[in-house]
Amino acid sequence: MSTQPKHTKAPAAATDEVEEELYAKREKIYPREVHGIFANLRVLGMATLLGIYYGLPWLSWGGRQAVLFDLPARKFHIFGLTFWPQDFFFLAVLLIVAALSLFFFTALAGRLWCGYACPQTVWTEIFLWMERRIEGDRGRQMKLDRAPWSARKLGIKSAKHGAWIVFSLYTGVTFVGYFTPIHTLWHELFTLSMGPWETFWVLFYGLATYGNAGWMREQVCIYMCPYARFQSAMFDRNTLIISYDAQRGEPRGSRKRDVDHRARGLGDCVDCTLCVQVCPTGIDIRNGLQYQCIGCAACIDVCDQVMERMSYPKGLIRYTTENALEGGRSHILRPRIVAYALLLVALMAGLGYAISQRIPLELDIIRDRNMLYRETGMGLVENVYTLKVINMDERPHTYRLTVSGIPGLTLVNERPRIAVPAGEVLDLPVALRVDPINLKQPGNNVYFTLQAVDTPDLKVTQTGRFLGPALGAR
Repeated sequence: MSTQPKHTKAPAAATDEVEEELYAKREKIYPREVHGIFANLRVLGMATLLGIYYGLPWLSWGGRQAVLFDLPARKFHIFGLTFWPQDFFFLAVLLIVAALSLFFFTALAGRLWCGYACPQTVWTEIFLWMERRIEGDRGRQMKLDRAPWSARKLGIKSAKHGAWIVFSLYTGVTFVGYFTPIHTLWHELFTLSMGPWETFWVLFYGLATYGNAGWMREQVCIYMCPYARFQSAMFDRNTLIISYDAQRGEPRGSRKRDVDHRARGLGDCVDCTLCVQVCPTGIDIRNGLQYQCIGCAACIDVCDQVMERMSYPKGLIRYTTENALEGGRSHILRPRIVAYALLLVALMAGLGYAISQRIPLELDIIRDRNMLYRETGMGLVENVYTLKVINMDERPHTYRLTVSGIPGLTLVNERPRIAVPAGEVLDLPVALRVDPINLKQPGNNVYFTLQAVDTPDLKVTQTGRFLGPALGAR
């Protein structure tokens, strides 16, 4: 009986421990600025991607915006190509290519996407850059946050958040500029005449940028992004990952530069914690691979600088494989990598070929379902159709319609020449007539061929059904 209180308290203590871990208040991370080859690659990637994002809407192509997703007109302009909802197949293939690319690069070298190209990483980097320019380096930021509120602190914080908000709103305007012509949008913005939906999306996207890159930062990667949870399923023992060489670095400890650390029983790690200070998610890479690691390689750059100052070999933290860390051989070109690469090449080649052979003309056949068929006064069997002619080209065309499939088939069309403006859809009612003696069965395939008069190569053929009494089968 005397031990009962001990048993009742232990689970409570464990519960408190779990609750404290699950609901711990976030501690702000102050990533130290780092320079090096991987930092330069991140800056290059950030500048390239942001340049594309902010610059693309301003490019013109053939008298219109080069990239414009015109939702009201259901047309998507990408440089010299115009896609319609009927071209959804290309989007599906593009998404498959994107997914395979993610599998390929993750299996090859870990979270390359997260570290160099993910929008969350790219925009967080530019927000961190603005923060350092206004508040100072890591030490000054920490000192400023610990200081009591004053006119100086209020001014610095206001300047930082003001810069963030302006940049976020500009990001939102650019996003909407992909759906509304950017020149028109800026004119509406300065004349305060933007529509409600445009205003909503500018504010929504701007707020999302401000919140994700300015406030939540690493929390988006750790708690919101699903990729952090299933990335390990794509890794194997030959995947290049950022790792700390514990065999070389341990036992860690501080020392002077001219001290023989091997004689004192120390490894190469000087325990400077700079690898932790530069990490944007605040982890210690020396504790092994963790799902919070986004693969930015900032720890490699700063550790190499420390090793260089200590006259030690670089690479204490480096891109390596699990096999290499254990003294084995790495196999970079392994079957799964080759399979991913071949699939990617085949899909991209097929997508490019399909787009190059794409015909900017669509013909949809809608048969009149109010009646199966009718007989004319001359004893002919007639079927009625509505043809939807979609001119997906950038210039108008005049088309000629012909039919085939049944001997003696006659087309009844009031418009021998079908003129369709650029990017327009025309509803064309037509009828087909045939002597019932030529019908071998109740249902027959007929073929509608639509060909441009001015461009004979612009031709499409679609199949329809012709119904009748099938007298010819008797």
